[in-house]
Amino acid sequence: MFFRRKNVACSLTYENIPLSTPLEDLQFVVFDTETTGFQVSTIDRIIEIGAVPVRGLEVCDKDIFQTYVNPNRQISREITELTSISDERVKAAPQALEAMMSFFDYIESRETVCLVGHYVSFDALAMKCEFKREKLALKNFLTIDTLDLIGFIAPSYDMRDLERYAMAFGTRIYERHSAVGDALTTAYLFAELLLQFKDRGHNTWGELIKATDSQMRSMQF
Repeated sequence: MFFRRKNVACSLTYENIPLSTPLEDLQFVVFDTETTGFQVSTIDRIIEIGAVPVRGLEVCDKDIFQTYVNPNRQISREITELTSISDERVKAAPQALEAMMSFFDYIESRETVCLVGHYVSFDALAMKCEFKREKLALKNFLTIDTLDLIGFIAPSYDMRDLERYAMAFGTRIYERHSAVGDALTTAYLFAELLLQFKDRGHNTWGELIKATDSQMRSMQF
């Protein structure tokens, strides 16, 4: 007998946006997660989600989403030292499903075309695995990775660290290893990348899709 998981769809608008839409008319949500470790497909869990919109190529840094998440497991001393997130801090936090659905409500209310992150495949995998634990499959989770946009604009750059990229592009740096802080740093980096993308003569949603197509994913698990 086969078991079929129910689907959860992220309410993004990309399917209804004409490819000719100017970049200035698009609304993105830049997000980041913190986790108990790197093995999110097995033992590790999300402990924080942070996000901020980018509208009209500008970061809306007063419109922040942030929630801690109860991982139902102990947070190691190393992770607490890195993120400042302790067992005490997440004890009364929502469970992963509730936290992620609140995040999806935030995304929907901001008419988000797609999600953006730095090395976003990790954050997407962390969310996919949390839904899988609830026997739910995540659909319509379209993402852009700032690493791919950097690869299009400045292919000679070969590094992964968010802070080093922010320094290289002269953008703001916020608290590291905080979901909100890293989301804000990524958002300002992304806004600068969009400006440089436009300076190179690329002005539309279709061109952005094409530029990031090698790694852009509709996360349908």
